[in-house]
Amino acid sequence: MKTIKPAELQHLLTSRLGLTVLDVRTPVEFAEVHVPQTHNVPLDQFNPQALLASGELLKDQPAYLLCRSGGRASKAAEKLAREGLKNAVVVEGGTLAWIDAGLPVNRGTTKVISLERQVRIVAGLLVLVGVLLALFVHPYFIGLSALVGAGLVFAGITDWCGMGLLLAKLPWNNQV
Repeated sequence: MKTIKPAELQHLLTSRLGLTVLDVRTPVEFAEVHVPQTHNVPLDQFNPQALLASGELLKDQPAYLLCRSGGRASKAAEKLAREGLKNAVVVEGGTLAWIDAGLPVNRGTTKVISLERQVRIVAGLLVLVGVLLALFVHPYFIGLSALVGAGLVFAGITDWCGMGLLLAKLPWNNQV
């Protein structure tokens, strides 16, 4: 998978017109802060054929992919590769690295808890509820905590987080 450092992409954006830069975060994350000249296409709606048909993607041109830290952009690059589009370039470190490099961003007035933090909050809450129910209601409720723990291990190993995908579909992650 091809990658590019944020400063290199910034140089390309200032020297070339018409580059395809897609941000695959949720609309609310995008509204909070995003790299200028990017177009928001959330990962759960990322359809390479539809992007080609609309002209947002060009088969013979590179598509620069960006998310919060790089994970979702890598998933989008894999989707493009499965469709035979080999020109995907993931921005190393995502928007966080872009901001850390002191590069320009557009900031909105919306403040949102990042999807990663939402996953941690929900997972922690489910583990806590499972333990409390096991202590005060029935010991079998410890299975809830075990299930969440197994899900986190699976997400860490495979880099696929079902809870994150579900949370991304919730209304507060899609309203701008």
